[in-house]
Amino acid sequence: MAKLALSIAVGDYDRMRALKTGEVQIDGCDPVFMSLEPEEMFFRGFRHQEFDVTELSLSSFTVKTAGRDCPYVGVPVFPSRAFRHTSIYRRTGCGIETPADLKGRRIGTPEYQLTANVWARAILEEEYGVKPSDITWVRGGMDTPGREEKITLDLGPDLRLENAPAGQTLNGMLEAGEIDGIIGPRAPASFEAGSPKVDWLFADPAAVASDWFRRTGLFPIMHILGVRRALVEQHPWLPAALLKAFEKSKQVALAKLADTSATKVTMPFVEENLHRTRVLMGRDFWPYGYAANKATLQAFLGFHHHQGLSKRLVGVDELFHPSTLEAFKI
Repeated sequence: MAKLALSIAVGDYDRMRALKTGEVQIDGCDPVFMSLEPEEMFFRGFRHQEFDVTELSLSSFTVKTAGRDCPYVGVPVFPSRAFRHTSIYRRTGCGIETPADLKGRRIGTPEYQLTANVWARAILEEEYGVKPSDITWVRGGMDTPGREEKITLDLGPDLRLENAPAGQTLNGMLEAGEIDGIIGPRAPASFEAGSPKVDWLFADPAAVASDWFRRTGLFPIMHILGVRRALVEQHPWLPAALLKAFEKSKQVALAKLADTSATKVTMPFVEENLHRTRVLMGRDFWPYGYAANKATLQAFLGFHHHQGLSKRLVGVDELFHPSTLEAFKI
């Protein structure tokens, strides 16, 4: 019997590597993997449904699920997670020293609905009382002019959202002093280049994020794995097979990360950082599956709805194929 041919688009992460090399197999499938940047995957996935299986923005996926018109069915595999205290950048010398100083400011954002921005806005509001309506949001491309929201949004009249002037980028506007900061999943090019004009809002974002995790237990989910709905209707066994294989691949990556006889990551202090992470978050600090992530997803869905991105409060179980909500036991 021929295996099911699958096109799979995911990022180039260590947790995907065992799948791409064939060390881990997907039951009944013959996959072709494409390693793409998030912006390309999300654009091609949501605009044209080009991939059988793809990494998707959790925020965009939630918008489509709330509207009951999502072309993908979710699998509780989370290829990307990140504490987004590092996603808030300020222009130095403009009087922004604390989160409260963001009130009344003009802050750039590549797309308002980006998952990283949902989490960052939630942190600002929940922890520091800075509401989205306290800020004027300037939407545009970080390094390329003309970026637009990939999906249509209806955010209501209270939000001040404007587009960057034609031909201008957020990074250029930040350096020129035309905006006061940027919130987004990528660092501004000026920050990466070491410009003294741009800095993190939080001087030690890792310390602030660690304290937040201790109090909330939330490790923010950025991306979800999606399978084309029409394909799942033909092959209802596929979501569970994907969850099983992606979990195995992640476990291979974690085992290799822990083997510090010869460091697998091009970075010093891997062993020390791994130890600190395990003390803070447990040994499986990057969990897949429904049960282990239900509280984090509930929090995100609440933030998403509160911020006006989803017109109804989506339930966690609505995100996933029923076969992935529970697992067999031996």
